[in-house]
Amino acid sequence: MRANQLKNRYNVAIVGATGAVGTEMLRVLKERRFPVKGLKLLASAKSRGRAIRYNGTTYKVEELKAQAFRGIDIALFSAGAARSLAFGPEAVKRGAMVVDNSSAFRMDPQVPLVIPEVNPQALSGHQGLIANPNCSTIMMLVALAPLHRAARIKRIIVSTYQSVSGAGAKAIDQLVKETRQALKHFKVSSRVLDVQPKLRKVAGPLPQQIAFNVIPQVDVFLENRYTKEEMKMVHETRKILGEPRLAISATCVRVPVFFAHSEAVWIETERPLSVEQAQALLRKAPGVALLDDPAARQYPQPVEAGGQDRVLVGRVRRDESIPNGLALWVSGDNLRKGAATNAVQIAELLTGKVSGT
Repeated sequence: MRANQLKNRYNVAIVGATGAVGTEMLRVLKERRFPVKGLKLLASAKSRGRAIRYNGTTYKVEELKAQAFRGIDIALFSAGAARSLAFGPEAVKRGAMVVDNSSAFRMDPQVPLVIPEVNPQALSGHQGLIANPNCSTIMMLVALAPLHRAARIKRIIVSTYQSVSGAGAKAIDQLVKETRQALKHFKVSSRVLDVQPKLRKVAGPLPQQIAFNVIPQVDVFLENRYTKEEMKMVHETRKILGEPRLAISATCVRVPVFFAHSEAVWIETERPLSVEQAQALLRKAPGVALLDDPAARQYPQPVEAGGQDRVLVGRVRRDESIPNGLALWVSGDNLRKGAATNAVQIAELLTGKVSGT
């Protein structure tokens, strides 16, 4: 056990403090009453000097440098893989425990990849670096872990419906501007709805028009014709569940939703699991809220998932195309449980604290 795990209050650094996830990390630290002794906000040189308030105190953003981690106990990183690779080990050298939200260390066999509700035991023997999984992986496995424990999943098919916030603030701006542009072209009467089928794409990080459209590409394409995001879900799921041969296929899609991702998931289990049994397991699973009453039109939606930390699960039904098959629908806040909240929960485990709810 590292010596700083025995403290009552902790010096915390947020790397990428001005970004969407960094901002959410600050909010979650406050909401969960994490015992912050001192706070250091780190970002690129262009954000240096920016004022950010936390818990009644104004802090100035500092430029990210290795020496900034002196005296830091917990460093929460959300500034991209390149900065994590450069500065994560430097923070550890200076005595910090690093929880990294990028893809930099996720598949490193020496670095635990952790979802607190799923595999907290993976933290045992950590060497100072802990990886936060991809947001889509987190949501799927919070829902699937209790089913896997009960009946052992042997195959997963998943299609994601990912909000633009997962691509950052500029993608949110792209959706806003393209939507405004599209609405100018609507001509509606009682008999006809006429809209220009393809608009001028607004400059932004998304590869195609996102307003009134869906884009079957999240991240770059790889040689196997899957995207990097899709293969993250495959490799990370196998590592987290400890199932290196688990059959998984993913299709990741960007949709014109601002916040919260959704997923359609099909699983095949080794042992039979009825719908009722699955619902019972999900009802008591940590981090899950079961919303599954189709007759009352009760099912997970991103407008409900946004702003909360539970993963919403519903539409649980038999997959009638195979024996031992189930299908379900999942929604969760990609900035919170998919990133910031999961990181803070890991910090709570590292320090032995149960902060907030």
